[in-house]
Amino acid sequence: MDKLRAIPQGYMTVGQLAKKMKTTVRTLQYYDKEGLLSPSKVSEGGRRLYDDKDVVKLHQIQSMKYLGFSLDDIKTRLVALDTPKEVAAVLNKQAAAMREKIADLKKTLKTIESLSEETLKMQTVDWRKYADIVVLMQMGNENYWVVTHFEDKTMEVFRNRFENRDPNEIIIPMERLFSEAKELSESNVLPDSEKGLKFAKEFWDTVMDATGGDMSLIPDLTNFAAKKDSWASKRLREKWAAAEPYIEKAIAAYFTKLGVNPFEGND
Repeated sequence: MDKLRAIPQGYMTVGQLAKKMKTTVRTLQYYDKEGLLSPSKVSEGGRRLYDDKDVVKLHQIQSMKYLGFSLDDIKTRLVALDTPKEVAAVLNKQAAAMREKIADLKKTLKTIESLSEETLKMQTVDWRKYADIVVLMQMGNENYWVVTHFEDKTMEVFRNRFENRDPNEIIIPMERLFSEAKELSESNVLPDSEKGLKFAKEFWDTVMDATGGDMSLIPDLTNFAAKKDSWASKRLREKWAAAEPYIEKAIAAYFTKLGVNPFEGND
């Protein structure tokens, strides 16, 4: 009782603050040592005492720590809380940081849920492909599912080819070519015409860019195209279905004109 009476009104001990804010005395002692949160008052007996302002400041520290800030970062971000404007500014910054954290958490949740779906579709444990999927998801690449359709050799080539590149550098031009093939077909442009052959060259160059010119990957790519009904992207399925007949004829005409058959020996 004497100890309780020794505490001035409006103050609390380090133990009481720790209990109130669901932390530990050791943590508060560490914050004091690091200059993050020092007691507002020290009693005549040497007891460290905290007030309601310290509660708000501790909440600020805990919030920023939860948001991933280091203690050094927190120390530089802490400001005086002496005016309504200062308090509002701090709270607004915390709210903005929390919104960003929530967005990141939603993105992470989506990645986890999508990865779960893909692992069931693969029906096998393949950690390298899981890693590829995660990386693509984190890049915001909605075509992450593509990697589940390729053999290990093809994926190894793609990993090397796109280690420092965004796979969209290939996917976006390829999708554009699907649309162009559809337009050429609907405009009755013959696959063996000058325009059709020009298109075929651009399409083939894009394929060679993706594979690094490795013709041994063509069967896997062909198999992927043949399984378009299993593609996760409805948009790509529909675009490829509309473009495939024209592309096949244009590619055949292109190599006939060149007098070569690059597919020989790659069955």
